[in-house]
Amino acid sequence: MIKIAWSAGHGLTTAGKRSPNDEKEWTFNNKVVLSGMAHLDKYEGVLQMRVDDPSGKTDIPLASRTDMANAWKADMYISCHHNALGGQWGNHGGIETYVMEPANNNPSSLKLANSIHPKVVKAMGLRDRGVKSANFHELRETVMPAVLVEGGFMDSLTDIVKMRDDSYLKAHGVAIAQGIAESFGLKMKEVIDSSGKEETKFFNTGSISLNNEFKNMLTKAREQGVIESNHWEKKAEEGSLTESEAIGLTAIVLKRLLLDKI
Repeated sequence: MIKIAWSAGHGLTTAGKRSPNDEKEWTFNNKVVLSGMAHLDKYEGVLQMRVDDPSGKTDIPLASRTDMANAWKADMYISCHHNALGGQWGNHGGIETYVMEPANNNPSSLKLANSIHPKVVKAMGLRDRGVKSANFHELRETVMPAVLVEGGFMDSLTDIVKMRDDSYLKAHGVAIAQGIAESFGLKMKEVIDSSGKEETKFFNTGSISLNNEFKNMLTKAREQGVIESNHWEKKAEEGSLTESEAIGLTAIVLKRLLLDKI
């Protein structure tokens, strides 16, 4: 069983944590956390807890948050934030992901960050400012691997456009969840409905390398004209490809690339 502690940074009334148009940082953070938790619910053996106030009305002190995660014996700590640079609109921007400094002394956190970060960058379509290290409380005082994601700048003329679009914030949360699943080798649930019939099974081999090989197969098949679009690659990347679709795609690729040539 994997236990994941989530922290949506700050609260609705926290001073200064807002865009120049008075959009509260917590509203962005919260949507990311909700999306990430919902996606991780699709995986087996996962327990999740929020250490912030889910209503946003109270800015739970950071010491209380890390104490709660430590007492719960969480296996990882994910803190979701959005950045700012002086509170004035500008052309700066991008995604940063932090681990406790020095990064080389925190290999488990660094592994988790390196799995999450590129997925968030891709989901948001913003500048990649890299994986960094810092002496932040939530990274320093947690006893488990901990990552803090800054998902864009609230005072960036480019970033705020994406942040105001809930579809991007949802994709941001899914990207974090996928990074967690990849880093810990989580497996999708097999869901059974109330009638006892098996519902949709999502494709996940449980192996990072095998999942990547499957995605590479789809890409090569598209490049050679075997598959007409990147629709299936996108589904595989976001974790929404079903087992039956994966089997069918494999059969099509094998037939068109191999059997038709025999």
